[in-house]
This record gives sequence, structure tokens and C-alpha cells, in this order.
Amino acid sequence: MTLEKLPIDGLIVLHPRRFSDSRGYFFETYNAEKYREFLGDDVCFVQDNISVSKKNVLRGLHFQSPPAAQGKLVSVLQGKVIDVAVDLRKNSKTYGQHVAVELSAESGIQFFIPPGFAHGFATLEENTIFSYKCTQLYSPQNEVTVMWNDPKLAIDWGLDNPIVSEKDGLGVDFTTFASPF
Repeated sequence: MTLEKLPIDGLIVLHPRRFSDSRGYFFETYNAEKYREFLGDDVCFVQDNISVSKKNVLRGLHFQSPPAAQGKLVSVLQGKVIDVAVDLRKNSKTYGQHVAVELSAESGIQFFIPPGFAHGFATLEENTIFSYKCTQLYSPQNEVTVMWNDPKLAIDWGLDNPIVSEKDGLGVDFTTFASPF
């Protein structure tokens, strides 16, 4: 496995090593010992989630506020997405900036997003299966949604007319948002 640090501190892309032959391929999706080495001893995953989405679905931008702030290790099991993390750490020199990473089942790439970031993704293929490993349990009372299309964030989701849930369509405006991080 190789590790790629991104321009925003704390965001990491992991490239698992694949073993391919005429039957297909095999790769390790998680190994606690290796991930502690890459992500640190304080990262402990406690909940796994899967979402299945049609093409052009946009989910996000979500985060959980402290004390239930979540780190996420995300990957795509089937299909392809544009995955986005927005820095919400007030004292960060990259506050309000984002990184977009293409994740696909074909690449096997994983994206680690620590607490202090809003997260979302847009599906680029039908029946995309998205996997999340989370460092905190889901806490609806701590969940916050930031507007996915806020002009200040200027995120290019790669979609013309995304399918967005009612909740995601009612996210808070980033310009009036008070970050808890």
C-alpha cells in the first residue's frame, strides 16, 4: 500500500496493492496494524456504512460536530464518484478550501478524511456502491449539512443536474456558517 498526502493537511489517499491474475484481483481493504501506521494510533474505526446510489446522485456536504466528530475512510465498491472534503478547521490556513478525488471500484483508491472536514460525493455511474468506515457512531443530533452548491466553496461536482435529498438541499450557507472545529 502506498500513501499520498494531499494539499490540505490531514487528507490522505491510500492506494492498496492489488494482486491480479486471470481470475481477477485481490487486495486488502483494511488491516488495523497497517492503517495505524499510516493514520496514527488515535484513529479507530467503530462503524461501517454502505450507500447505493443512482448515477448523478449528490450526497453531502455532511459532518458531525464535537463531541461526535467523525473521521471517515471511504472507498467505492462498485461504480465511480467525485469525493469532496472541505476544511472546516477555523485555525487552518486552508479553512474553506476543498479537495476532490475520483474514487472508483476499478482503482480501489481509499480516501481518509479526519474530523474537522465536511464530506460529500457525486456518483458518476449507475448503482454506485460507496463504503464508509467511521471513527464515531452516527449521531443525528450532531449531524450538520453545509450547502453542496455554496458559491463561496465553488465545488465542481462534475454533474449538471444532481439528484439531491431534501435534507441536503436545506444545508447551511457557508458564508454564515460557524464552524465548531
